[in-house]
Amino acid sequence: MKVTIDGHTIEVEPGTTILEAARKIGGDIVPPAMCYHSKLENTGGNCRVCLVKVSQGSEKDPRPIPKLAPSCKTQVMDGMVVENITNPQVLEARKSVVELLLINHPLDCPICDQAGECELQNLSFKHGVVDTFFKDDKRVFEPEDIGDKIHLHMNRCILCYRCVRVAEQLTPNRVHGVIHRGNDSKISNYIKNAIDNEMSGNMIDVCPVGALTDKTFRFKSRIWFLKPMDAHRDCDKCCGKATIWLFGEEIYRVTARKTKYGELEEFICNTCRYDKKNVSNWTITGPRAYEKWSVINQNSYLNGPLKKVVINADKRLL
Repeated sequence: MKVTIDGHTIEVEPGTTILEAARKIGGDIVPPAMCYHSKLENTGGNCRVCLVKVSQGSEKDPRPIPKLAPSCKTQVMDGMVVENITNPQVLEARKSVVELLLINHPLDCPICDQAGECELQNLSFKHGVVDTFFKDDKRVFEPEDIGDKIHLHMNRCILCYRCVRVAEQLTPNRVHGVIHRGNDSKISNYIKNAIDNEMSGNMIDVCPVGALTDKTFRFKSRIWFLKPMDAHRDCDKCCGKATIWLFGEEIYRVTARKTKYGELEEFICNTCRYDKKNVSNWTITGPRAYEKWSVINQNSYLNGPLKKVVINADKRLL
């Protein structure tokens, strides 16, 4: 079946969502997504940043969907026409959703370990607003350890449910989840239970913000000071394919490999993540490729030769 997104037409299989179809086309027309994860079941529909306008439902029934639809949950129909960045209503709604996500989010990017690879940070730069209608106090939670390697900053959480889905689908027993309702909802582990299983570290990797952080890496370094390298090892618990972050010859952290959309390519075990911190444990295949605009690549791309910097100021000040 054919679907047209911002003037680009593509043929996809039945059951494909608008978001998946847009990713096959690629480019700026791909809606952002912070709660959807293609490797996990029953994700999406929580963050609402992927809303799009369906101006034509299908070729048989050309009536539009009256409200904006979440692209991660809406399946395409033959002849469907979708508007994303070409529709001012979509961009305005996306700006409002980002404002909603930032209502309770603290402005602590300078000290957050997720800075430089935070999806919410990227959205804020692109769709954020300077002023807000929200005048009440932000929600405040005390940071807590929900596992021996996982630190929770609930103030930063946007309730995307990704970590809950990881615990449900990758671990034998889920011991944490979303408790309470409405404005009091929060992520927490059950009474007298701690997150301790071989795949728990993936909860940190799937978190799109800095709510879940690695206790072995907290405040250790900024990611743009490290060199991400693709590496692999023989492991009987997982695929053994990971990204190791080097500072000189020292491994500061090990993470699962991510796609350009911030999703994990494969899940890795805690043995690879925490116990294999020597370069000799890994076979390094090369540097990890990142998007050109990523802060990780701040010195990797140069547009022509360096230009001499000229400062026009009073000589008495220099």
